[in-house]
Amino acid sequence: MPLLLFPISPPCVPPPRPRLRRLSPPPPMAAVAPPSLSTPVTILPSVSVALPPLPPPATDDFHWLDLFAFLNSPADSYQIPVEEQEVEVEVEVEVGVERERERERERERARKAEHRRLRQRQVKAETEAWARAADEYRELEREMLDRRLAPALPYVKSLFLGWFEPLRDAIARDQEVQRRKRVKHVYAKYLLLLPADKVAVIVMHKMMGLLMSSKDGVASVRVVQAAHCIGEAVEREFKVQTFFQKTRKKSAGENDLALEKEQAKCRKRVKSLVRRRKLTEAQKIVQQEIELEEWGTESQVKLLYSHQLTKHQRVLQIFDQHLNTRLKKKHWVIECDPLVHEGFESTARHVEIPYLPMLVTPKKWKGYDTGGYLFLPSYIMRTHGVKDQKEAIKSVPRKQLRKVFEALDTLGSTKWRVNRRVHNAVETIWSRGGGIAGLVDKENIPLPERPETEDPDEIQKWKWSLKKAKKANRELHAERCDTELKLSVARKMREEDGFYYPHNLDFRGRAYPMHAHLSHLGSDLCRGVLEYAEGRPLGKSGLRWLKIHLANKYGGGIEKLSHEDKVAFVENQLPDIFDSATNPVDGNCWWMNAEDPFQCLAACMDLSDALKSSSPQCAVSHLPIHQDGSCNGLQHYAALGRDYMGAAAVNLVPGDKPADIYSEIAARVLDVVREDSMEDPATNPTASLARVLVDQVDRKLVKQTVMTSVYGVTYIGARQQITKRLQEKGLITDDKLLYEVSCYATRVTLDALGQMFQSARGIMAWLGDCAKMIASENHPVKWTSPVGLPVVQPYKKYKNYMIALQRQKAAFPPNFVHSLDSSHMMMTAIACKKAGLHFAGVHDSFWVHACDVDKMNQILREQFVELYSMPILENLLKEFQTSFPTLEFPPCPSQGDFDVREVLASTYFFN
Repeated sequence: MPLLLFPISPPCVPPPRPRLRRLSPPPPMAAVAPPSLSTPVTILPSVSVALPPLPPPATDDFHWLDLFAFLNSPADSYQIPVEEQEVEVEVEVEVGVERERERERERERARKAEHRRLRQRQVKAETEAWARAADEYRELEREMLDRRLAPALPYVKSLFLGWFEPLRDAIARDQEVQRRKRVKHVYAKYLLLLPADKVAVIVMHKMMGLLMSSKDGVASVRVVQAAHCIGEAVEREFKVQTFFQKTRKKSAGENDLALEKEQAKCRKRVKSLVRRRKLTEAQKIVQQEIELEEWGTESQVKLLYSHQLTKHQRVLQIFDQHLNTRLKKKHWVIECDPLVHEGFESTARHVEIPYLPMLVTPKKWKGYDTGGYLFLPSYIMRTHGVKDQKEAIKSVPRKQLRKVFEALDTLGSTKWRVNRRVHNAVETIWSRGGGIAGLVDKENIPLPERPETEDPDEIQKWKWSLKKAKKANRELHAERCDTELKLSVARKMREEDGFYYPHNLDFRGRAYPMHAHLSHLGSDLCRGVLEYAEGRPLGKSGLRWLKIHLANKYGGGIEKLSHEDKVAFVENQLPDIFDSATNPVDGNCWWMNAEDPFQCLAACMDLSDALKSSSPQCAVSHLPIHQDGSCNGLQHYAALGRDYMGAAAVNLVPGDKPADIYSEIAARVLDVVREDSMEDPATNPTASLARVLVDQVDRKLVKQTVMTSVYGVTYIGARQQITKRLQEKGLITDDKLLYEVSCYATRVTLDALGQMFQSARGIMAWLGDCAKMIASENHPVKWTSPVGLPVVQPYKKYKNYMIALQRQKAAFPPNFVHSLDSSHMMMTAIACKKAGLHFAGVHDSFWVHACDVDKMNQILREQFVELYSMPILENLLKEFQTSFPTLEFPPCPSQGDFDVREVLASTYFFN
């Protein structure tokens, strides 16, 4: 008896209702091949079920039904399966899929609910930010009230509001006394020339200007200096007021109308100059129009001499006048109460506090002031009030800024969190007083005691050492405040699962987090405390890059080795690395010897976790791995000029190990110094300086100067850099000798740079010449970066709003290169985002997860080649010629034979 096998619907599940459709007639049966089963038939247990006979089919109309003629078998029963295991499996799969879909829907609902909760917290944090700042101001105000310093609020206008009435009344009483006297005081002649309210305003403005512009952070001014400045301002105001009064009077005669028009024009000109603070020019016009005798310095000082200022300061209650005896010539000084100065510092410090890291992804950038924070004011560029730059970025089409918006959105979408283990180590060291692992010491440097001798030389040395110690303590105080701000943000964000940094740009296009204190742009402390919120498995390549990253952060010359040597170094240090990870503060503290100690500690912990796991390559890592350019400014100059020699020096050309430009320059400097040291000091004055310097030339001595040479460092700036390095060595104690040796070392270093990078020097000179021509027309230098960002140099003379020619010229080469490195970073960020990488960038340092380093390295090289496949200098020249058609710009510098595509194979281009 044949078994009949056909699908049977499972119990309790109705069979699907067949769909009816019109069928076309089949071909004749002779042309139809017998059907074959696509799947094997399984014989299942069956039972007999009685069925009625089927009527014969109408095969005349449907010949294809003959294929199923066996359905009309004469048998009296059919065999139908009851248990079907395949059907049960299908049902279970469908139920499992449905359950998984439901779980996914639940997870999605939970994610949306969590996002709503975080967004509500973010909205609350932003809207309450200014309220918190106001509370802090009120607390400081209460402290001032307790000390009877009510007028000294932490903002200048409030200070003036508190001072004005008592000061005006005191001056008015003094004026009235002088009017009644037969024999008036020496200063009465000048004090009575202006109303008391104007004198009070002049005194307030001049005193605050002098105190806030005082040097060394001390709010003090000499009495004579204050009296002279106030007297000079009173004289100027008196002359201007006299000028306005005289020119308003109607003159007799036939030319009255013409004279009145001329005087009105003159008055308008003087008012305009005074409003724009061009007081010298206004004074010249006044002097020409009216004849008034000059007061002279003696008369100006008499107006408010010492005891007069003393009376006014008693009214204000925040100034102290005392005799300064620290110098040979004793003099009276006026000092401001320290609490007032703290109020000003607090005001400046709290301005940026509202801009904390965000709990949700920042708004996408869509315009100049649309993007970033949800409610706090956010601007895509930090224009610092420069109208030209603001108008330039507002005027370009939004489509032109698409890449800029996309890059900033990419940087802002990277999710961060606090590395709690590193943060614990930082807090432990800080609670113990700091002073190690790069943390500032909480204790001040002790001040040297005054020597008992009266020897003038010894006294002078003591004064210099005292001055240096006080300066160092002020710097330590500033560093402590900065460290505490960073740690306060870390404590606040420590328990968050993640947070984001909205980014905006400076005028050159470089991206910066809008939060100022704790960000990956900051110091080693900041970078060590931060990590990616989302982790990724290391993989084989990621484990290797983690070791290379640890070696780079340890430094000490290790960063100059090949990748293989770096990996070997780390593997040889594994016991110290494990000890650093498990007992960072009380162990052998190997990580504290690193150049970037907290970043090194974070890498030690990450590597230790991976190697101690059952499968190191499967360990999840949250650590961002850095790939840094090799003297990136010179890399861009070498690519611009197609300079093969310069390209090889900065790793644009493939090599077995990284080329170190700093060591190369140091070697050249050392060769010159050695040659000079062998000369006779009688014939070669530099010989004696070379002999002092010869044992101190190393990579560190020249590194900062080489690094900043492409950014327009001046001779004076380079000398100061080298002086600081020599001071750190501590081998030269005589200040005069230190200065002379620094000058000599600076000259040799800059000469070595010029010889190695002649092409870069030529491009810098060409850029400077073009900038000089544009600035000579009283126009700022402006251009468009390769990603479409308009750039305008903001340098003007603030006294007359004219273009600062020299600064426009000197700043253009470094600013132009900065616009190129920012373009490369933006292009790389966009490409990494499309490739699914979590990207972070700090100018010429690009960060991703360890497992993604190889992919990012490929991307950043491809983007560099794409950038320099553009005719950048030619496009810049065309833009200048279009903007200034009347100027004859010099042609672009000639280029070398370097093929920029060699970068694709350069392992150490970024490493």
